[in-house]
Amino acid sequence: FMGIWVYDSESEQVKPESPSSVKTKIFRLFGREIPVHQVFGGGKPADVLLWRNKKISASFLGSVTVAWIFFELLEYHLLTLVCHILIAALGLLFLWSKAHTFINKSPPRIPQVQILEDPFLQVVSALTIEINRGFAVLRDIASGKDLKKFLMVCYFPSSL
Repeated sequence: FMGIWVYDSESEQVKPESPSSVKTKIFRLFGREIPVHQVFGGGKPADVLLWRNKKISASFLGSVTVAWIFFELLEYHLLTLVCHILIAALGLLFLWSKAHTFINKSPPRIPQVQILEDPFLQVVSALTIEINRGFAVLRDIASGKDLKKFLMVCYFPSSL
């Protein structure tokens, strides 16, 4: 029997510890109270970080590495990437619809998108008011009417 032995000081002998008390004593690295999985929040994100599902973790690491190479090493920009993806999607839809006419099938149904006028005008009106308010503040600063803001802009631009 290979188990945990406890020294009993009253009877001056060593006797094996009961199995139920062995299960309750869990020794964690660095004296932590909760498991690492719980520290990372549990669930799928913790599984990915702890490599519990190696395929998902490896694909996540690979995609993050490709994104880093794109944006950092190749100095690619997010807006450029989005525009290229949209252009490619438009080209694929065009080719798909033309291929369907050669095969004598109906072309793909692309939904019609319409922007409602009233909500759009409300947003534009609110933006116009805020932009005009900003221009008024800039005019007051540039004309010298508000000396405190002028000095704050010139000498402490991060405080605004």
